[in-house]
Amino acid sequence: MNRQDIQDRIGYSFNDETLLIKALTHRSYIREKSGRCGKDNERLEFLGDAFFDAIISDELYKKLEGVEEGGLTKTRAMIVCEKSLARHGGSIGLGGHIFLGKGEEGTGGRHKDAIVADALEAVIGAVFLDGGYEAAKSVVLKIFKSGIEDAINGRLSGDYKTELQEKMQAAGETRIDYLVEREEGPDHDKIFYINLFCAGKLAGSGHGKSKKEAEQNAAREALADWKEV
Repeated sequence: MNRQDIQDRIGYSFNDETLLIKALTHRSYIREKSGRCGKDNERLEFLGDAFFDAIISDELYKKLEGVEEGGLTKTRAMIVCEKSLARHGGSIGLGGHIFLGKGEEGTGGRHKDAIVADALEAVIGAVFLDGGYEAAKSVVLKIFKSGIEDAINGRLSGDYKTELQEKMQAAGETRIDYLVEREEGPDHDKIFYINLFCAGKLAGSGHGKSKKEAEQNAAREALADWKEV
């Protein structure tokens, strides 16, 4: 594992890298190695979950001054859910750095939402222990910058394809093509890479465990760059 690579991606350098290693150690790895409890990332996940929730709550409280408690809770839930954590963990390539047992590795564990989401929360917990609250906050806001903006602007419905189609139609253009660039991995753990073309121009790219997921991610990227499309 290239520990420097993941530190560069999250924007934080650990003073104690053993915390990072522990944050990336799944219980399946420990069970196959020694069977000893307490060496995996579950305790750090518990800690990270609490601070992640607090950091996102604080950010939404400051940015959404006119929104009542119910609206804040709903918006926060879209950001702190497992799917959101897994997506943002995937955006920094976290799955490729997790220590997994051979069994979990063989069933595509590196791309399972629950495993990636838990590891990201554990990393947040590790950053807190290593550098304190402000360090953890900096990492969370860096990784989740786009997710927070999407949630605040009501763009976390998940149906980015429909949203893009509506914008294209409003602009007088309806031609959208999703083309598979390549496929990687075995049949049980395949990753699809898709390019999205608007009016013949490359507007976004995305990958996912299914063509549908890859298309949604490509549409999401296109929406983020809409002014340039």
